[in-house]
Amino acid sequence: MDIHEYQAKELLAKFGVPIPRGGLAYSPEQATYRASELGGAVVVKAQIHSGARGKAGGIKVCKNESEIEAAAESMLGRKLVTTQTGPAGKLVSRLYIEEATNIDKELYLGFVMDRAAERIMVVASAAGGMDIEEISASQPDTIIRVSVDPAVGMQQFQAREIAFGLGVDPEIVNKLVPAIMGCYRGFRDLDAIMLEINPLVITKEKQVLALDAKMSFDENALFRRPHIAELRDKSQEDPRETYASDRGLAYVGLDGDIGCVVNGAGLAMATLDMIKLAGGEPANFLDIGGGASPERVTKSFKVVLRDKNVKAILVNVFAGINRCDWVAKGVVDAIKELNITMPVVVRLAGTNVEEGRKIIEQSGLTLISADTLAEAAKKAVAAAKKAA
Repeated sequence: MDIHEYQAKELLAKFGVPIPRGGLAYSPEQATYRASELGGAVVVKAQIHSGARGKAGGIKVCKNESEIEAAAESMLGRKLVTTQTGPAGKLVSRLYIEEATNIDKELYLGFVMDRAAERIMVVASAAGGMDIEEISASQPDTIIRVSVDPAVGMQQFQAREIAFGLGVDPEIVNKLVPAIMGCYRGFRDLDAIMLEINPLVITKEKQVLALDAKMSFDENALFRRPHIAELRDKSQEDPRETYASDRGLAYVGLDGDIGCVVNGAGLAMATLDMIKLAGGEPANFLDIGGGASPERVTKSFKVVLRDKNVKAILVNVFAGINRCDWVAKGVVDAIKELNITMPVVVRLAGTNVEEGRKIIEQSGLTLISADTLAEAAKKAVAAAKKAA
């Protein structure tokens, strides 16, 4: 789960990470009022779940009331398209008004879960700002990486090594170390999976400030972090994925036209690969789970059908904990209840497979059966092309 910049800053400030003063605004009038509270020049920031907002016109420095109002008018209610949002963009419904900063140096600081090493990895660079992606690709040797031992956590000496590695003045090191340690504690204590501050700046007044902040959280841990779960903004999410997650389904929307209903994440990934190999494009990743009931299968079909680009559906089930007859009954019930007219390809294997195939055959529906995944993928691709 992602959160907005202002939310991440509020969380990090509680762990001692220094941030500039700022306030939230939902209208141009509120934006000018927030600016008057701060005094002086301000920065108007569009709040969406995406980076690269500056290059897309979502961050503007304003010196007076008319500039603030014009910037707010231009951002609110429009879809901001960045390199990370895709062509659809994301709707701007709130702004963060922040005091302007006299920047002397921009740094990059990030924390991520290194799943291969099973440790938190700290990533830092002396070249922060809008071009960090290009710098990390063209100059990978400039990136500092520090692994944190989970048994003892991040130590002060590691933070100091990072600070010295960034090439800052000795007097700044003592201010940078608490900021790094605060970020680590926030990352650890809130079950985050990603924390990025870009830029972490040193001002001309020799202060250290987090000018931007992005955080993502482990959704499986939200049950013990209710105050984090409350920060969710569904308007920033794919509506298909929101609909599915609210119903307990693991779904990721894609850009193809073949809807996938599969049990098991590994089998779902293999199904996507086989569809691609057969010359088609999957419309989604969807794992219905190991013990899917007929009702759950019907819910899965409803999720897939919310994507208007879907031209055919591929059901691929290898039953272990699950049962093929349950799934087959769910497929038949879903097609009848939802009045599905598009082609549906069904491949069943595993527990009670004969009973499941019998239910499909005796349903009276024009379902397309397949014995193998490769055969099912080819038939689904052919059916989608014919329907298109």
